[in-house]
Amino acid sequence: MSRYISLLRGINVGGQKIVGMQTLREIFTGLGFAGVRTYLQSGNVVFESPDVNQSGLARRIEAGLEQALGYQVRIFLRREEQLKDILTNNPFLTEGIEDKRILHVSFLYQEPGESTWDRLVVPVGIPDKYNRGNTVIYLYYPNGFAKSRLPTSFFEKALGVPITDRNWNTVEALYKMVIDTVSSQKN
Repeated sequence: MSRYISLLRGINVGGQKIVGMQTLREIFTGLGFAGVRTYLQSGNVVFESPDVNQSGLARRIEAGLEQALGYQVRIFLRREEQLKDILTNNPFLTEGIEDKRILHVSFLYQEPGESTWDRLVVPVGIPDKYNRGNTVIYLYYPNGFAKSRLPTSFFEKALGVPITDRNWNTVEALYKMVIDTVSSQKN
């Protein structure tokens, strides 16, 4: 069985597309997944599946969610080892940044074309920084996410792909959940 992290985009944000975590667990369990656990109210699901076709699995989950909820939800799916790679390769951690609350990760729905990255022109004089990773963007927001001049919409527009963002503490917590072998624990 492979362990996966599924990040749902746009649910329970600003009172829109409200989905209870119990409902979400039931949907994933109904799709045949084992060890289904959720984290926070923003659509973070950890589960196990024998399926190794990641893109096919994501489409299957999206279809199941649309059928159950009545609207489309994008799924950003990562395997356990991909999340570990994301955690290991954050360049801002090697720069001595200790306050992890100002670090975020933007997950890309798909990898944009190489030339697309040239469209990222960061406004001069802002303190926010980004670094490109493997299907993610590492973000440093010294004044916090809410005051950033590099919001998710900036990257979506420039790269032309859907993106969902998680703070660094959430990414670490999801990895801890995914490596936890006690699959009966529900958050």
